[in-house]
Amino acid sequence: MGALRGLMPFLRPYRAMTVLASVALVVTAGMSLTLPLAVRRVVDGFNQDVGLLDQYFGAALVIAALLAIGTGVRYYFVTRLGERVVADIRRALFDRVMGMSPAFYERLLTGEVLSRITTDTTLILSLIGSSVSVALRNVLMLVGGLVLLMLTSAKLTGLVLLIVPAIVVPIVVLGRRLRVLSRENQDWIAASSGSASEALSAVQTVQAFTHEGQTRAAFAEVTEKAYRSAQTRVKVRSLMTVIVIFLTFTGIVGVLWIGARDVRAGEMTPGELVQFVIYAVLVAGAVGALSEIWGEVQRAAGATERLVEMLATDDTVNDPAAPKLLARPVRGEIVFDDVTFRYPARPEVSALMGVSLVVRPGETVALVGPSGAGKTTILQLLMRFYDPQSGAVRFDGIDLRDMERADFRRAIALVPQDPVIFAASARENIRFGRPDATDAEVEAAAKAAAAHDFLAALPQGYDTWLGERGVMLSGGQKQRVAIARAILRDAKVLLLDEATSALDAESERAVQAAVESLSEGRTTLVVAHRLATVKRADRIVVFDHGRIVAVGTHDALVAEGGLYARLARLQFTDGQA
Repeated sequence: MGALRGLMPFLRPYRAMTVLASVALVVTAGMSLTLPLAVRRVVDGFNQDVGLLDQYFGAALVIAALLAIGTGVRYYFVTRLGERVVADIRRALFDRVMGMSPAFYERLLTGEVLSRITTDTTLILSLIGSSVSVALRNVLMLVGGLVLLMLTSAKLTGLVLLIVPAIVVPIVVLGRRLRVLSRENQDWIAASSGSASEALSAVQTVQAFTHEGQTRAAFAEVTEKAYRSAQTRVKVRSLMTVIVIFLTFTGIVGVLWIGARDVRAGEMTPGELVQFVIYAVLVAGAVGALSEIWGEVQRAAGATERLVEMLATDDTVNDPAAPKLLARPVRGEIVFDDVTFRYPARPEVSALMGVSLVVRPGETVALVGPSGAGKTTILQLLMRFYDPQSGAVRFDGIDLRDMERADFRRAIALVPQDPVIFAASARENIRFGRPDATDAEVEAAAKAAAAHDFLAALPQGYDTWLGERGVMLSGGQKQRVAIARAILRDAKVLLLDEATSALDAESERAVQAAVESLSEGRTTLVVAHRLATVKRADRIVVFDHGRIVAVGTHDALVAEGGLYARLARLQFTDGQA
C-alpha cells in the first residue's frame, strides 16, 4: 500500500470532493447496517400489532431511499474525483516527458512512455473512481458488521473471529505476489505498446523490405509474454479469491449451525438469529469483495510505482536554480571551448574531442566532414539537448548551463535533417515556428522557402491536413515546410542540418537563395554533405573523428589539400571545382 502514497500530491487539491465522497460513503454504509435491525424487529414482532409492523416496513423503505440517494452521491463524487486526479496525473506526466532531454529517450521507447500515460493511468482511474470507494465501503461494512455481530451475540461472534487469521494470511501473502506480478504485467504491456508504436511509425519501410512477417512475429512474441504474465497474475488472484471465500463461508455455516442450536435451546430469539445471519452475510460479502479488490489495488500500486518512477526520473540536462538571462537584442555569438562529448548510449566513443570553435555574430559557418564526424553533435550541444562531459558551450558569452533552455532556444531556428511534420494543416505546421504569426506572414515564409506553389495546389490549400508525419508530402516538400517554419521564426541564430538534402536541383537553388537571404545579419551554422551548398560560407570547418582538422574558405581548403579537397574531388568535376 505504501506505493499508493505517490498519489497523495494529486489528491490534496481536492480535499472537499474527497470529504463529500467520504460522508456519502459513511451514510450509505450506515444505512446498510441498519436494515438487519428492522428485519429482526419484523421477525420477532410478526404476530404482534399490525400497525407496528407497517411502521417497520415504512422505515425500511425510508432507509432504502436514503441508501439509494447516498449511493448516487457517492458514485458522482468518487467518479468525478477519479477523472480529475487521473487527468492531472496524465498532464503532469506529459509535462515531465516533454521536458526530458534526448538521453531519456535513448533508454525508453516512445510507445512505453505512452503506455504509462494511458494504460497505467487507466488502472489508477479504476482504483480511485471505483476500487477505493468499494474497498472503503466494505471495510466499513466489515467493521460495523463485526461490532453489531458482537452486540447481537458475543458467543457466535467470538467463533467467527477465530477464522479471521486464516483469511487474512492468504490476503497478505498472495497480495504481495500479486503486486510483483502486476508490475511485471504492466512492463510487458508497455513493451508491447513500444513495439507496435515503432513498427507503425515505420510501416512503409517494413512493407518495402517485406518484413511484415518478422515484425508481426516480434509483436506477437511480446504480446504473448504480456498474456502469460497476466495469466499468472489471474491464477494467483483466483486462488486467493477461492481460499478467502471458502474459509469465510465455511466459518459462517459452522457458526450458524451453532446459532440454530441456541435458538432451539431458547438462548436466542429467531429474530436475533436472522439479524446475526444477515450481518454475517454482510461481513462475509465484505471480506470476499475486499479479497477481489485487493488484486485491483495491487495492480494500481504497481502502476503507481511506474508513474512515480517516471515523474521522479533525474534528467542529465536541467535548468539552473538561478538562471542568467540572455541579453536582448541577441548578438548571436557562439563559442565552443575545448568541448569533449560522449553520447550516454555510447559512453566508450567520443563524438567530440577537445573541440574549440568561435562563430562571430552574423557569420555563416559550414560544418562538413564524413558521416559520424561530429557535425550534427555540434548543433545538438548548441541546442543543449545534451551537456558536454568537459569544456563549455557559450551563447553571447554565457555558458548554456547557466541559462534556462527556453530562454536561449527562443533565439534559435532549427531545420533538422529529418524534418518533423505534425498531423495538422500546412498553415499550422509552418506557424509552429511562431504561433502568433498572421496568415500573410505564414504564406510569405512559404514563398521564401519555395513551398507556396505546392501548398497552394493542395485540395484545401494551406488548410489541407497533412496527415501523421506529413504522409501527404514528399521528402523534399516536407523539408521546404520545415525551412518555411524556420524562416517564420525569424531567429538570430539559424541551424541548418542538411536542410536541402531532399530537394531537387531547381528547388535547391530557390531554397539556397532564400537561405542566403535569411542568413544576412544572422549567425548561421550549416551542416552539409553536399559541398555545393556551402561554397559561399564565410568559413568552412572540417570535422573528422570528432576533431576539427581544417578551417577556411572553400578555395583555400581546396588549395590546401587534405580531407576537404578529397571530398570536393569526389563531388565536383574539375571544371566545377
